[in-house]
Amino acid sequence: MQGMIRTLAAAAAAVLLAAAPTGAALAQGDIVIGSVLSLTGPGASLGIPERNTIELLPTSIAGRKIRYIVLDDATDTTTAVRNARKLITEDRVDVIIGPTVTPTSLALLEVIGPAETPMISLAGSGVIAFPVEGNKRWSFKLAPNEPLMAARVFEHATNNNVKTIAYIAFANAFGESFTAEMRKVGELRKVQTVAHEKFNPTDTSVTPQVLKVLSLNPDAVLIAASGTPAATPVIELRRRGYKGIIYLNQGVANNDFLRVGGKELEGALFSVSPVLVAEQLPDSNVIKKVAMDYVKRYEAKFGAGSRTLFGATAWDAWLILERAIPIALKTAQPGTVEFRRALRDAIESTRDLVGTQAVFNLSPTDHSGGDQRGQVLVQIKDGKWKLVAQ
Repeated sequence: MQGMIRTLAAAAAAVLLAAAPTGAALAQGDIVIGSVLSLTGPGASLGIPERNTIELLPTSIAGRKIRYIVLDDATDTTTAVRNARKLITEDRVDVIIGPTVTPTSLALLEVIGPAETPMISLAGSGVIAFPVEGNKRWSFKLAPNEPLMAARVFEHATNNNVKTIAYIAFANAFGESFTAEMRKVGELRKVQTVAHEKFNPTDTSVTPQVLKVLSLNPDAVLIAASGTPAATPVIELRRRGYKGIIYLNQGVANNDFLRVGGKELEGALFSVSPVLVAEQLPDSNVIKKVAMDYVKRYEAKFGAGSRTLFGATAWDAWLILERAIPIALKTAQPGTVEFRRALRDAIESTRDLVGTQAVFNLSPTDHSGGDQRGQVLVQIKDGKWKLVAQ
């Protein structure tokens, strides 16, 4: 499998993980799946397990060979767009899995729409695929939408007498979207927002923002950030004596985050997809079997405890394609716009598909398709993920 994946380092040099022929050299009828992922830059801790998961995917389906081409966007929107154009014009991909983060996913909308190429984003923000109109007709997003996470968070908050909350968020599209949706649900639950501070993913300190929050002494603080950069405000809050509840979002769910944050993360809570704590789920949980299958496959190759939500989202993208590709093949041949249109329609018609993170029901008005079954409440305890409520 690894011999069929190619990764280009985004900064300047091209680094091949494995040889993969370009579009001109493809055997007729091969299915080509391209990926634009953050393998370097601030999103690398998310993108690397996504790339690892692609290494686990099958090399054929319905009698057709599958070729995978993975390009690194360095968590940069310009590079992501350039990579997507290459995949579409040179490699003639039938579908794109990725990008990893919200800003790069939004940037690709202007590429995939005119090219009529379906994209299954691995990022978290609902704005990537909603509303389903214009270029977003070609965009799908499988990570849970913000309202589902907000429902879990504020159920816990109100049950624990949280009356005031402050937000420390990424100063980008993800941070804005996540915070806006959280605030909507918080207001419905009568939780007052007292601050909305922002920082960049590349910032190494958030002292001014933390001092502002501490001066207001909110009952809770929610960190609307992802990857290892999200540890920075948590560390500063705890080291400066904050004793309230800290909520995170599922974009932190990887071992690198636990390593960087260390003991200051103890007690932090977040709403997350069930795959993160698959072993802790009751057998009655509809997602447990599929989640455990993925965890066993991934950790057999990459080590115990190495699973992440981000890799699991890539696996869910494949589960959807595994059902959709044979349907599209009944209509047209890979490498054609007719096949891409048929594939988009087949993805959109997905019903009752159990993934590692949700039970997916997509439609012409819903290109995410998850529901509350795809969220559990998890706490960081003794440096590990602990299921609190499902």
